[in-house]
Amino acid sequence: MDLSALYNKLSDPGFQDPAKSDMYYNYYVFPYDPAQEYELEQELLRFKNVLVRPVNYIDVLSIDIFEEFCEFLDKKTFGKHPSYLKYLLDKDKDKNMSVNVLKSLSSNANSEAFYTYLNERILAHISKDDDDLRRPFIFIYGLGRMYPYLRTNVLLTNYENYNEVSKYKIILFYPGRRSGNSYNLFNVLEDSNIYRATKIIDE
Repeated sequence: MDLSALYNKLSDPGFQDPAKSDMYYNYYVFPYDPAQEYELEQELLRFKNVLVRPVNYIDVLSIDIFEEFCEFLDKKTFGKHPSYLKYLLDKDKDKNMSVNVLKSLSSNANSEAFYTYLNERILAHISKDDDDLRRPFIFIYGLGRMYPYLRTNVLLTNYENYNEVSKYKIILFYPGRRSGNSYNLFNVLEDSNIYRATKIIDE
């Protein structure tokens, strides 16, 4: 997990320009050892604090996608229930309902409503104009905790309907390794080819 190389990349003025992408897409992947999840999250917090300082003046939106998903469900009503999340948690206690809960979680994680929710979070961030900070980066982590409800390649494909390539770059922190042109979630499960994303740090 070469975090020093990652920080140097994020501090590069050329890379900070959203209009300058290595490929047609603005997705970048930073693979890391899943065993270092806690260390990574601590470093992302440090990066956010350091990048906002003079020289860079960059305000990063750091999204834990699992936490965002939980918040999305918590704000969603279901019949008389004010929180769909609490409703599903109650149903999950019933072993006969656990399969239905899994299907509901997967359906919601891949729904247009959830992608709209994510997009609104990103747009609200990059649209701020009350300071002199720049906002070219969106960090997305917590992908491992979203398995099996949402796969990384599906996330990238579905978000294309909302993505604005010239306005920001999305950095995905991937708990696994790259093997050839494919990625292995948790270093074990083969993910579909994430062809839309560029590995942010060269081998």
